Amino acid sequence: MLNAMTAKDVTKKILANESLFILDVRNEDAFADWKIEGASVEHKNVPYFELMDGVEEILGQIPSENVLVVCAKEGSSIFVGEMLVEAGVKNVSYLQGGMKAWSEYLEPVKVADLTDGGTLWQFVRIGKGCLSYLVESEGSAMIIDSTRMVDQYISFAEAKGLKVVHVADTHLHADHISGGRMLREATNATYWLPPKDAEEVTFDYAALEDGVEITVGTTKVAVQAIYSPGHTIGSTSFVVDNRFLLSGDILFVESIGRPDLAGKAEDWVADLRETLYSRYKELSEELMVLPAHFGTMSEVGEGGLVAARLGDLFENNAGLNIEDEAEFRKLVSENLPPQPNAYQEIRQLNMGKINPTDDEQRDMEIGPNRCAVHG
Repeated sequence: MLNAMTAKDVTKKILANESLFILDVRNEDAFADWKIEGASVEHKNVPYFELMDGVEEILGQIPSENVLVVCAKEGSSIFVGEMLVEAGVKNVSYLQGGMKAWSEYLEPVKVADLTDGGTLWQFVRIGKGCLSYLVESEGSAMIIDSTRMVDQYISFAEAKGLKVVHVADTHLHADHISGGRMLREATNATYWLPPKDAEEVTFDYAALEDGVEITVGTTKVAVQAIYSPGHTIGSTSFVVDNRFLLSGDILFVESIGRPDLAGKAEDWVADLRETLYSRYKELSEELMVLPAHFGTMSEVGEGGLVAARLGDLFENNAGLNIEDEAEFRKLVSENLPPQPNAYQEIRQLNMGKINPTDDEQRDMEIGPNRCAVHG
């Protein structure tokens, strides 16, 4: 019998460091571009069309039990999985919803209890590398850098009896579709955006400017905006509870943000350096950095949390240790990874200028996160 395994099931296995063997039947180029990763994950990529006449030729190349078959949407993996079962492979599963479902699953991870009784949560979009946050206090909640899968935040909030009162984006996202407007419509929350990133948006928003403080709940869990340009001209960081630095796409655990996704790499390199090497240097080294993305599974810590102490990043993150300004400029303007899929269209959508269907939005986001510059 063929079993169904959900994206949540797979995530739990990966975070628990359980061994997992994946037979990925997508085309070789799709597999090379983006796949399910983890410290104890093994892969075998054999395109579906090579298995249409049977799986006998690969039986010696895969385990005799405990195989997860993966494809883009699930249909091909069910077909191949059933053939494996018939061939005698035990405990065969397929990924329900395929890689599209993998791209959309959010795993809520508790970061910490806050000083005044609230809690900070990180939502890990493990298949895409996106990180979003929920600050809760006294029955109220604020969501930062929401993905378009807003039902998952809303269900989480409802289960905890929370009213979403604030929504914010640290910047105008280019690699994923923001759920900010959808959350505002669903919850009537105030939607905060940096005005320098929002000059072309077609909707109303609250201006997220340097020094703004947003209160969540009656216990006054402070969320302070710090203007920190570089990834975009309006990129803004938050300090939550004087303990956590939500760095957006400016600073990651193992890398720094790329400044080119609005076509302004040369113009914004100096801003990026100023933010990382001056503004962030003035902050407490004890702050826990919580970025908006991770690039590799090596950045995912125990329990799924992606975080690092700011002082440790100044010691260990190569992007924060380039003394020569010309060398820094070369790194962040020339040595860049491929740009995210459909990033121009995603920017237009996040401005409210286009309105693609759900399927079109899903296709726009397929693929890995590419927001970082690695030193």
